[in-house]
Amino acid sequence: MKPMSSAEVRQAFLDFFAEHKHRIIPSSSLVPGNDPTLLFTNAGMVQFKDAFLGLEKRDYTRAATAQKCMRVSGKHNDLEEVGLSPRHHTFFEMLGNFSFGGDYFKVDAMHFAYQLLTDVFGLPADRLAFTIYEKDDESFDLWVNEIGIDPRRIARLGPDSNFWQMAETGPCGPNTEIFWDFRPEEGVDTIIPALLEDSDRFIEIWNLVFMQFNRTQPDPEHTGQWDEPLPKPGVDTGMGLERITSVLQGVGSNFETDLFTPIIEATQKLTGHSDAQRDENLVPYRVIADHIRAAVFLIADGVLPGPKGRDSVARLVIRRAARFGRKIGLDKPFLAQVADAVIDVMGHHYTELVERREAIQRAITREEELFGQTMDRGIAELEAMLDELSEGGVLSGEQAFYLKATLGLPIQVTKDIAEERGYAVDMAGFEEAEAEHSRVSGGGQALGHLESADAYAEVFEALKREGKLSDEGVDYQPYGPTTLNAEVVAILREGQPAERVISGDKVEIILNRTPFYVESGGQVSDTGYIRGKGWTIQVEDMKKPLGGLIVHIGEVVEGTPLVGDEVSAEVDEERRADITRNHTGTHLLHAALRNRLGTHVQQRGSLVAPDRLRFDFAHDAKVTTEELDAIEEEVNQIIIANYPVKAEYKSLKEAQQEGAMALFGEKYGEIVRTISVGKNG
Repeated sequence: MKPMSSAEVRQAFLDFFAEHKHRIIPSSSLVPGNDPTLLFTNAGMVQFKDAFLGLEKRDYTRAATAQKCMRVSGKHNDLEEVGLSPRHHTFFEMLGNFSFGGDYFKVDAMHFAYQLLTDVFGLPADRLAFTIYEKDDESFDLWVNEIGIDPRRIARLGPDSNFWQMAETGPCGPNTEIFWDFRPEEGVDTIIPALLEDSDRFIEIWNLVFMQFNRTQPDPEHTGQWDEPLPKPGVDTGMGLERITSVLQGVGSNFETDLFTPIIEATQKLTGHSDAQRDENLVPYRVIADHIRAAVFLIADGVLPGPKGRDSVARLVIRRAARFGRKIGLDKPFLAQVADAVIDVMGHHYTELVERREAIQRAITREEELFGQTMDRGIAELEAMLDELSEGGVLSGEQAFYLKATLGLPIQVTKDIAEERGYAVDMAGFEEAEAEHSRVSGGGQALGHLESADAYAEVFEALKREGKLSDEGVDYQPYGPTTLNAEVVAILREGQPAERVISGDKVEIILNRTPFYVESGGQVSDTGYIRGKGWTIQVEDMKKPLGGLIVHIGEVVEGTPLVGDEVSAEVDEERRADITRNHTGTHLLHAALRNRLGTHVQQRGSLVAPDRLRFDFAHDAKVTTEELDAIEEEVNQIIIANYPVKAEYKSLKEAQQEGAMALFGEKYGEIVRTISVGKNG
């Protein structure tokens, strides 16, 4: 065998097929672009599905890829095996070569596979074994007579493992699998019996699927009587990079390859564990390594942690990894640091990881922080529930749903903890409770989806009729205390009024009063928290869809908010202070520009955020380097002087007479708020 790094294995595969006239196609996104039936891309052929079905014409008929894949749902769900198994993963790479349009078929696919494994990778031929579909005499003859395989190395298996079909009808065909023999000393005559009993002596390393027939009627017994030969058969092969790398690197687990060891080492550095301590905690280390790879690639492909659909998978892998981190002493957010190791290992091939490094780390840390607020309480409540069960008992579905709905504890984490203590979870009951919540909470039903100002106007009018808001609307107090007591007057979920929401739901909250600033004049909205009795919402943004109506946009962190609840609305003071400083900075810059370039300079736009500001202005000439230096010096001198900043309310006319400068994009009433810096303003 030739010792190779994982990067060399991937490149050798692609180079080999490029030499054999295959078009090398970049990996498609984990989010399938052409198949709404799939949650994630789970195989290399997904991006070629329409080409195989003859629905799409391409300017090539043979291709090869290294494809990003996720298997976390349906029959391809490896989540529960991760960590316990040395070879199961949520995210993995599938190396594949494909022929559509009848370019090449079985014998060429077999030659390619055998040549790559034995000549390029240097695998000994006497360590390989093969399976074929029990009725596929053609493949048997080709392996034996064309490739030269000893018949004692070829086992015939049934349709469950060696026949592929897209659905009950349509394209289908036999497949042949290539295996690596861990224990060749057991002899060639025991190969077929070991393959038939699915012995751990072998590991599958490559699967060659031959799309040979069109099944015209369902045929559950696989008689073949309704299988018509396709006019242009196809080839779809798949070889897991992690598995073939483990074979070539001579290790007993995928987690011991260079795809994972740097990630595990990064975690070990944070824990301070010795190698012996690490080996005593292999499952947590493996789960963290696997799940952080999945999170990094999901976020890079635009899947952000959230409560539903694909987003819920990103949330699950991060929260499950965080919980296993707690088991090895990592109590504070740590996964962004481990994500660095993933990006370092994979970024040379998947360059989008490097380009999006900061966004990936931010999303991971934010999700860890959200989960951290409720994880301890959620686990404590689960432990208490389990303590009340008899030995080997079953946690009810209602209890499991309560933990998810109220405290954001993912069902898989609940299941992990229960099974670690020897209990089970009523998954059917959990799914029933979740479905009931979706049915009930989706119904508000009175107004339907809020897509326009008209719909918000209906909500606004209803709140005024019910006396929940005055005619002026929400009592807006962004310049007073950053914390106010208020009442929840409306909750919107997925654009619909909802009486009840749960942990993880994205919501819009309307309060009768608020200290949160709404984006205006270039200054971004406040963020912070709304806290009720037993529940918390993290406010991520604000909007004002129409005059008088102010909406808080965020996510339920814990508990179950209800309309009518008394709350504390709390602005993030540190972030507000950063924004305030930058806002003052725009005024200083505006004044310095007018002082240095002339009073004709007018503001034409701005951005005021916690980490930066931008100031757009109109001027009739290019600003010279000397002028820029002078402007910068003037602003910095004012900042260093640390002059007092004073806010006053005046009539618009009085403010204009005193020389106040209006901000571009702002609309002013009769009374305005003015800001002055220094003794003389």
